[in-house]
Amino acid sequence: MRMYDIIAKKRDGGVLSDEEIQFFITSYVAGEIPDYQASALLMAIFLRGMTPHETAQLTMCMAHSGDMVDLSAIDGIKVDKHSTGGVGDKTTLIVAPIVASLGVKVAKMSGRGLGHTGGTIDKMESIPGLHTDLDRARFFEIVRRVGCCVVGQTGNLVPADKKLYALRDVTATVNCIPLIASSIMSKKIAAGSDCILLDVKTGSGAFMKTVEDSIKLAQAMVEIGEHVGRQTVALITDMDRPLGCNIGNAIEIEEVCSTLHGEGPEDLTEVCLDLAANMLYLAGKGAPTACRALARGQIANGQGFAKFCEMAAAQGGNPAVLENPALFPKAAAEYDVPAAADGWITAMDTEKCGIASVELGAGREQKGDPVDYSAGIVLLKKTGDCVCRGEPIARFYAADKQKCVSAAQLFEGAVSIGQEAPAPVPLVHARVSAAGVERF
Repeated sequence: MRMYDIIAKKRDGGVLSDEEIQFFITSYVAGEIPDYQASALLMAIFLRGMTPHETAQLTMCMAHSGDMVDLSAIDGIKVDKHSTGGVGDKTTLIVAPIVASLGVKVAKMSGRGLGHTGGTIDKMESIPGLHTDLDRARFFEIVRRVGCCVVGQTGNLVPADKKLYALRDVTATVNCIPLIASSIMSKKIAAGSDCILLDVKTGSGAFMKTVEDSIKLAQAMVEIGEHVGRQTVALITDMDRPLGCNIGNAIEIEEVCSTLHGEGPEDLTEVCLDLAANMLYLAGKGAPTACRALARGQIANGQGFAKFCEMAAAQGGNPAVLENPALFPKAAAEYDVPAAADGWITAMDTEKCGIASVELGAGREQKGDPVDYSAGIVLLKKTGDCVCRGEPIARFYAADKQKCVSAAQLFEGAVSIGQEAPAPVPLVHARVSAAGVERF
């Protein structure tokens, strides 16, 4: 079998066989196929696309290119959740404890933030003492005992994806649904859970900017999951505005705590209830509506917050800071950003808001950059709110005032103020399952 022939076949619109896809992935990971030939095939896929079967086969070959996590030693149904990335998205740390408090196991591997999107692992590590670099035995033990655990991805999980994504990033082949879907789903399948809930973001702060493109990506991923025997559901959630009010690390943990106490922002609370409801549905706990009521009850009775504290403590974190977030280390500089005019906030470019938080030190431009856990943004006003000129609309936290000034210039360009209130936008646009697409 020759790589040249595989490239030519896809270039001409052909359908690759299972054996050809397996040969490509195995040989490329082994270093037997040069980057220039892999790049040529990626571009051919970008231009010609892949059938659902091709995409599923590519996904499985990528998943099996490294470690496969076997969760069968943990009793019960294990449900995983994946978000395609956003700004202010701390949903995993809210829904995992809620779901676990109802007896459903969540063994979650998450990533760090890069660019304008935050990372769940960075947020967790802002809790003093907490560790996310647990070995597999400790990870399993916590899931069995507590019901949920969130750790960083292992070094040899889906090495094919690491190599291919690095190549896609520099060859203009990132924005391709079969390649995006296989990248995401290969990691979810390798992580070993029985069922998968996908949170596909849409809007200015998301990778997919339109609802239609987000639905297409969701359909591709759901089809892969079902094809390989994993019951999969996707929600299309809005990222045309930051989720919640806090953007950063420690300040997002504060918002996690307030939400689990029933005092969080309405948008974050509602999205988390929908996500938790669908995870519980996948675990066989009932219809989504009934599961949503169960999830809400775990906030009202405090068991969701108690489970979050239990998980944090099991991973070495100090639960005292969760009980009293004032104990989190505070940033040296604080800076209020005023409204530029009277009117209504008609839009917030979420990606620019995320970039402003990176400028403050809350995120990283490149892998390996340090993160300031105390830095970030608290939104005092959001899309749809009425503002007066000079009124504070956001509060910045950073190591020094100059960072705040620089970030404010970016943030001001993200906020649009008009003379009429904008029309409301759904928080959840659609639900995608094997049964089809349900729009809201």
